[in-house]
Amino acid sequence: MQIPVFAGLMLVVALLVGCQREQPASAAAPVRGKTTADSGAISTPRPVTDVLPTPKDVLDGTHWPAARVGEGEANISCSTDYELGDGMPLANLEYFSVLDAMDRCRDEGLVRLHYRGKIDAGFADLVERVAAMSERMEIDNRILDLDSAGGQVEDAIRAGDAIGAGHWTLWVREGAVCHSACVLILAAGDNRLISGDVGIHRMIRMSSTASTRAELNKELREVQKQLQDYLERNGAALAIADLMMTVPSRDLRMLTQEELREYGLSGANAVQEDLERIALLRSCGQDFVRRKEGFMREFGQSCARQGQHVEAMNDCSRKLRERFGFPDKACPDETPMPEADLSLQ
Repeated sequence: MQIPVFAGLMLVVALLVGCQREQPASAAAPVRGKTTADSGAISTPRPVTDVLPTPKDVLDGTHWPAARVGEGEANISCSTDYELGDGMPLANLEYFSVLDAMDRCRDEGLVRLHYRGKIDAGFADLVERVAAMSERMEIDNRILDLDSAGGQVEDAIRAGDAIGAGHWTLWVREGAVCHSACVLILAAGDNRLISGDVGIHRMIRMSSTASTRAELNKELREVQKQLQDYLERNGAALAIADLMMTVPSRDLRMLTQEELREYGLSGANAVQEDLERIALLRSCGQDFVRRKEGFMREFGQSCARQGQHVEAMNDCSRKLRERFGFPDKACPDETPMPEADLSLQ
């Protein structure tokens, strides 16, 4: 089974094939679960210098500061076929270690970063550095294959900003989870393919000095403002930050597929779509954009059905492209879903 990278102007709202869980029938009925030992949405006050991303000019060179993956496990693969495994383990995040792990992905034109574990500073460093190396190698197809029960809010925001700047597709595949602080990562992707469970709950403020509800609320308002700014610039609904505050930290409020779409956490990223639409109008014209948008709507309705095999989806997209007049002679490089042709090679 192979899952293509859905990248382009109007990306389809899709599910990963092979979903093993039955989704709740209605978004109106919240599903709750219990947190696990390593889950959480933790906020820790830090000096400003600790929460800023690594400067881009540092990662543009080869003398990267020493860093390692934290409590989680990272692997680099150059294939979308995760049934063949998740690729080479990556722990050391210095320049030549990342270069060696990703070197063969240069020819494939695709990198899949699989991460399982806590959202922490090591994860944020990992995402920043794999993103920087992808830019250097001109690897345009980038997937973050995520399985995390949560972690540090500030590190999730730092990692999310690197993802948002680097045009990544995010997966939460069947059997994986994305809970609490991990949900912030979903907001940043260009496209989000979600089959596993996504859940939210309240943030926990570490080193809190609060002794009353009013004092605790004041502390949380500070980090919530940071959250809202982050969600807003990534096109996600601010309501998700408010909803998080209503769920006790010992519980999990599972989000349905309908809610994920409503909150801007699955499918195509609306902000990125707008940016790409503006550029495409300039380069290819209004008729091209109209046909491409029509193709993506039809694909979502006719091809991308839950339980559908990926190769059947690819075959459907190839037939649909012909109907909508693609590839277009004037803009062949902007053909929707060119990755569907990889299965024919």
